[in-house]
Amino acid sequence: MHATPATARSYWPHILLLICNLIWAMDYPFYHILAPDYLHPMTLLTLSLLVTALLSLTPLIRQRAERVDPHDIPKLAAAALLIGVMRKGFLMFGLSRTSPVDGSIINTLGPLLILVLSVAIGIDRFTKLKVAGLALGLSGAIAVILWGGSASHEHSGLAGNLMILGGVAATAVYTVWFKKLLTKYRATTVLMWVYCIAAAVTLPFGIGPALHTDFSAWDTRAIVAFLFAMCFLTYLPNYLFNRALQGVKPAVTGIYNYLQPIAAIAVSVAMGLDRLHADTIFFALLTFTGIGLVIGSYTRERS
Repeated sequence: MHATPATARSYWPHILLLICNLIWAMDYPFYHILAPDYLHPMTLLTLSLLVTALLSLTPLIRQRAERVDPHDIPKLAAAALLIGVMRKGFLMFGLSRTSPVDGSIINTLGPLLILVLSVAIGIDRFTKLKVAGLALGLSGAIAVILWGGSASHEHSGLAGNLMILGGVAATAVYTVWFKKLLTKYRATTVLMWVYCIAAAVTLPFGIGPALHTDFSAWDTRAIVAFLFAMCFLTYLPNYLFNRALQGVKPAVTGIYNYLQPIAAIAVSVAMGLDRLHADTIFFALLTFTGIGLVIGSYTRERS
């Protein structure tokens, strides 16, 4: 039985979310390699946003720029601060102070924070199953944050974990508050405004150290990590995410976050950047179980 065009289109947002979350999972090992040993987090943030801003301008080669309502420009500037400066900044500074394993698990708080914000503005509602999932997921993620400061977790740090949490919160706010903006304009238009503004904000702070960085002294691993981070870790997943958000509810996009720690942990451990602890596995299972309950609540609502 062949899928109808409408059915096929309904799958595309989910496919895009799957791909962008797998790419985002690579943030954790690759940014951890680069910051702070090879680049200061602020310099890494600036270079990343600058490259992404240039990539966001490439659609103008084949299509005319879309007109933006002047009233929406402040909203686009706020989106730039959230998803460009704050999310990426917290992530890069956080990963310079904690482990990629802890960071990727904390990121699973995304769908739970999105749920809370969606309920707060009236586009979703709490059920007993959602509340149970929220409580369980939060308890697991908070335990990861706090245990990261213990002596047994030599690669982790409480300050870094809290920074990762700040990045997750920024992403949740962006996902919920700016969905209408993303459905009003093309994804390429939103990304062009967001990343050009974000690059302009960070450029004065990071361009000086970037120009004085001795890239010739880097080893092969650092060069590969840098090129991968510049080319793939910002524009491409955010383009896919913005396209997907045009076709699904914000809470659905958050559900796919649980793929990130699985991929990030596998890559980080394989690269020798981190190792798993028994308590981390337990807390991660708590978080995943909580997310599973939230997902299950949406399945019940549809039935």
